Amino acid sequence: MPRLNDVRRALSLDPQEPDLPLRSMNEALARCPEPAARDVVRVAGGQAAREALDWPGLPLLLEALRDAVMSAQPEQALVTLIHAWTGGFAELRASWGDHVASAGTYSRQAVTHRLAHRERQVGALVLALPDPWDALTPVFTEYALLSRLQAAAAGAARRRVKERVLESLLSGLDDHADLGGEPFAVAVASLPERVSAGPASLTAREDALDVLAAVGEGYLTERRLSGYSTVRGGQAVWLWSTLSLSAEGRELHEALTSSTAQDVRLGVSSRHEVGVRGVVHEVRSAYAQARQALAATRAARGYTPFHGMDPLFALLSEGRLEVLARQVQGQLAALDDGGRAEGTLRAYLAHRGPLADLAAQQGIHLNTLRYRLRRAEDTLGGRLSDPELLARLYLAFEAAPPPRD
Repeated sequence: MPRLNDVRRALSLDPQEPDLPLRSMNEALARCPEPAARDVVRVAGGQAAREALDWPGLPLLLEALRDAVMSAQPEQALVTLIHAWTGGFAELRASWGDHVASAGTYSRQAVTHRLAHRERQVGALVLALPDPWDALTPVFTEYALLSRLQAAAAGAARRRVKERVLESLLSGLDDHADLGGEPFAVAVASLPERVSAGPASLTAREDALDVLAAVGEGYLTERRLSGYSTVRGGQAVWLWSTLSLSAEGRELHEALTSSTAQDVRLGVSSRHEVGVRGVVHEVRSAYAQARQALAATRAARGYTPFHGMDPLFALLSEGRLEVLARQVQGQLAALDDGGRAEGTLRAYLAHRGPLADLAAQQGIHLNTLRYRLRRAEDTLGGRLSDPELLARLYLAFEAAPPPRD
């Protein structure tokens, strides 16, 4: 490794004590803060490269590492090579924590090194190496990143073929696709809209969705689930043969949220089987369910399965209760009380317990509360003990937001 003062002299800086070897580029930047960072990287990197060239074994080392990451199974080839050289333990994990490949015997002293590309986590390398090999940890980490990217590139090439099949199914153009006769499900994920709608922003969002689709397909591949993925209409879409839908939906969501800090939300359809109506009908039905579940996902970085969706969501989202909401609001507006009756009714419906407790929460006398409720009953033409009136109020208030203060 280059020494501190060799780097400082090359940068026309005064020497410092102690003159120690620089163990990393971050250390070089910290000990040489005066010049531009790019100059420090250029000089320190150049000196480190020159020192490495003096080691006769360097070409053999780089050739072996290159052959590993260019092999048909780059992740397994790399960890096998690291174990063969060092006798230690090496494991590659996916960004959501799943085991990808390993070699050697696990040790509690193992250290996890995060693998990131363009600020996106793509996995982790776990190493437990004998002390003399620690110096090669940064090299192993970089090649581990390359192996993950190489595997992802190979997966992307396969995914393009599957994309066309899924696009044909979703567009209703291919009713003869073979899904293997197994039950399947569809999931749809979204990312937040960009503030800027320019071409560069739209391209960046499409790229992020493409990465998201790849992460989801990677999860399905690791679980040995046959599946397809695509990016469609500003959303990432997956279709796969399901074995345990509840666990798969939850784990897919965990994989997606582990891969990005953005507000990714996921909706998952129910379990579908190809029936007499054909493949296209069932796939498009599952796709519609997944999109409904996604639309019903209100929590940031949330996940909604179709079977766990609010049963009133379809009515509310399609505006089918707007007439009822306007009727109830019109009746209560006739009281001309500044919205007090509506506010009191909303509080009444949300309250569980004696009226005296509700009156205390509202900051009014119990008799005032009863008076307001009676006036509301009179104008609505019913009694709050009547389940039909209660149902009308629940639906109407759910369809219309409460008045602002």
